[in-house]
Amino acid sequence: MSLMSFAPSRPLSIGVELELQLLSCNDYNLVSSAPDMLRRIERTPHPGDVKPEMTRSMIEINTSVQHEYGALVEELRSLRNVVSDAGRFLNVAVAGGGTHPFQHWSEQKIFDAPRFHHLSELYGYLAKQFTIFGQHVHIGCTGPDEALHLMHMLSRYIPHFIALSASSPFVQGHDTGFASARLNSVFSFPLSGRAPFVLRWDDFEQFFEKMTTTGVVESMKDFYWDIRPKPEFGTIEVRVCDTPLTVEIAAAIACYIQAMARYIMVEQRVAPEEDDYLVYTFNRFQACRFGLEGIFIDPRTHEQRSIRDDIADMLTRITGHAAELRSMEAMERIRELLITGNGTNWLRQTYAREHNLGDVMQLQADLWMSN
Repeated sequence: MSLMSFAPSRPLSIGVELELQLLSCNDYNLVSSAPDMLRRIERTPHPGDVKPEMTRSMIEINTSVQHEYGALVEELRSLRNVVSDAGRFLNVAVAGGGTHPFQHWSEQKIFDAPRFHHLSELYGYLAKQFTIFGQHVHIGCTGPDEALHLMHMLSRYIPHFIALSASSPFVQGHDTGFASARLNSVFSFPLSGRAPFVLRWDDFEQFFEKMTTTGVVESMKDFYWDIRPKPEFGTIEVRVCDTPLTVEIAAAIACYIQAMARYIMVEQRVAPEEDDYLVYTFNRFQACRFGLEGIFIDPRTHEQRSIRDDIADMLTRITGHAAELRSMEAMERIRELLITGNGTNWLRQTYAREHNLGDVMQLQADLWMSN
């Protein structure tokens, strides 16, 4: 199978995908209500798209193509309201967050769709363990070579996106000690991690052809990379974020990525290097384990600082770009996160107060569904 042609798209356009938890209003465990939710949502006009995901206790909302924070957050709010109203009708709560804190993977049911059944047969129990919840952000690119350039340059900042969105400390009733335990499940898949270091689309097409001839992959969907090109959309897709606890934070993180992309394209016109990935795995682990408190090592200068400090420095550098993109409100939300903490901080503080993960999930759903 040949790689799709890289579609034209408006540079720095943004799109957001959010995977959401469906919860029983009795015990706030996951509930297999996706088919009923989707049927109910089909009856209501709404922007964007609402789709099934791997198991029946999750759904995904997708925005249309957007260009700035105001319109993006309004569309996400509209999608949230449609999904929340359907949930209330069916006595199902909806929540953000990267993992459910006490569900058991063996109880999950694969959504009845050919691709999901194929993945279940291929990956076995890992498919049900993939009942985890992430945010994907698409950034429009002028062309395929530009997309590869942006993909590699943004890879340096993967720890930023993990730490800001981290909201998955609990797994199967226990605090894992990780800020983002969700990504440990993603790393189990054989085609996860970083993309290969190629800088020209012709070379990427050759790589894709080699992979398809092995029979390992059929399409770009089979690559679970942290960032991957999406030629059919004309974008790159950042895939490392947990689903945040509110749509406002989700939109802010998307616009932070957008402003950073503009900074790279306009100001930072240096070529990516293979050595940029020397500390990639270390930095990513630090973000997953410790969140904003993690250590960040600059791959070129070898300077060490906290991820929080590196984000604060980046916010200063991209201020002008955020202003051009009309996303200053989004940057203020990012600054607030550096002070108040990410979703993992909220979850741990709430559990320390409530002492019951079911109560935490009820409050988490209230936070997500509130208008």
